Amino acid sequence: MRKLAIVFFATGLLMFLSACGDSPSDKIYEHLEESVSLEKGFGEQQEPITELEQQEQELYSEIIDLKMDEFDKIKKLSQEALKLIDQRAEKLSLEKESIDQAKEEFLKTESFIAELEDDAAKKKATEMYDKMVERFDVYDKLYQNYEASIKLEKKLYETFQQEDVEQDELKTQLDAINESYEKILKGNDQFNETTEEFNDLKKEFYEAAEIDVVYNNDEGDKQSPKKDDAEKDKE
Repeated sequence: MRKLAIVFFATGLLMFLSACGDSPSDKIYEHLEESVSLEKGFGEQQEPITELEQQEQELYSEIIDLKMDEFDKIKKLSQEALKLIDQRAEKLSLEKESIDQAKEEFLKTESFIAELEDDAAKKKATEMYDKMVERFDVYDKLYQNYEASIKLEKKLYETFQQEDVEQDELKTQLDAINESYEKILKGNDQFNETTEEFNDLKKEFYEAAEIDVVYNNDEGDKQSPKKDDAEKDKE
């Protein structure tokens, strides 16, 4: 069984907000960047989840190296692994909560997109909105697959604690876990792809709506935009 380290791209680019106006584009900007801010919790869970996965992998490697005459140790290590899985499930719930909050905030942009008068800005905003909705849908499916994978792993470690377990049963469970990993890897790639596409569309919308944003490469490939103090007249 190989463990899965899931790494997600950040949803966008954190902005330092200045005072915004009341135009539709300003309101869209506010909700977009608040949505990004709410996803911070999502990003904060990635490293702890990966660390828990690595710790669990170490326990798994120890377990499969043991012989059945060391059953007491197998049982103890399996119980430790189950605790790590429970911790990971808690982190996953926090991640999901953060995404759900960000989604709720993002969906507030829809009514303001309809109010945009500039055709080019409205077109880009609509494309951006649709891509983000797609991204949230991809995440929901990814979350469901990850949850299912956690249940399969728990079942495996519970089975390890059965002294009379058959090897065929273990193999069947391991095959199911590896199959679930493949679904997660595929979903993770799709999530990262839609995230990048959304980021590009958001940048294009800001340009079309003449929202002044300055991008600074202070963190390597990760950009930290900053909104200019002087607002352009977008009316």
